[in-house]
Amino acid sequence: MELSNILVISPEVERALYENKPVVALESTIISHGMPYPKNVETALNVEKIVRENGAVPATIAIIGGKLTVGITPEEIDYLGKKGLKVTKSSRRDIPVLISRKEDGATTVAATMIIANLAGIKIFATGGIGGVHRGAEITMDISADLEELATTNVAVVCAGAKSILDLGLTLEYLETQGVPIIGYQTEELPAFYTRESGFKVNYRMDSPSEIAAMLKAKESIGLKGGTVITNPIPAQYAMDKDVIDKAIDHAIDKADRLGIKGKDITPYLLDKIQKITDGKSLEANIQLVYNNAKLGAEIAKELCK
Repeated sequence: MELSNILVISPEVERALYENKPVVALESTIISHGMPYPKNVETALNVEKIVRENGAVPATIAIIGGKLTVGITPEEIDYLGKKGLKVTKSSRRDIPVLISRKEDGATTVAATMIIANLAGIKIFATGGIGGVHRGAEITMDISADLEELATTNVAVVCAGAKSILDLGLTLEYLETQGVPIIGYQTEELPAFYTRESGFKVNYRMDSPSEIAAMLKAKESIGLKGGTVITNPIPAQYAMDKDVIDKAIDHAIDKADRLGIKGKDITPYLLDKIQKITDGKSLEANIQLVYNNAKLGAEIAKELCK
């Protein structure tokens, strides 16, 4: 099976890559598993709009009918949004199965990195990366996102790791794998819904050009693996730390009692937290994704200079 028969790149994205124009990869799990319809579709289209407004070409990635599709259409975004949880949440392990069965898949951070790398896209903007789950010393529940960051040469712009995770252990894992963790205009690791976590990033960088220079240096010496570029949620949308921590603790306790595990745990927790906070966490989630899309476009532009 030839890669050219599996990898489908939209004409707009393919042209931009050929002409060395900035391109930003975007994931599709946020469409099918991140929020309800039609809010999911509205958000995904707005993210693409923000990337365009900031001078880059958006490339939302998904698996459509077994094809690794880079730059899905608005109609395909709507299709994934309506299908929702019936779409397979796709990480590395799921990709070959979905290809062989000619099925649909909404790509996680790990799967989006893999497909973006195949297409030659170097910048990917998302909400938050996965990581080491709380209690992983017993469950061994560690997101495949971290292993992908250790091996795949794509820089991920995010608002830190999702705060439902064990942030300290997530940082330790990334450090062991040699993944640089950059704070955009901050020395503090953002915690998704909040701007601070109590943990430090490896390096603070204050401009997209500084980040792009570092990425070029990394590429020039052949260092494998990705880079985590953390971008704090805008202050006006950040949640109160005590409020969100209580909501997370309550949601995790409920998930434990229901026996929810594996790939189902993150969508369940995000949905539960949204209900506990009367939708405030969902609005925060949306705003931080918009913020990351803007920074991703700015870095992508600098990389093309």
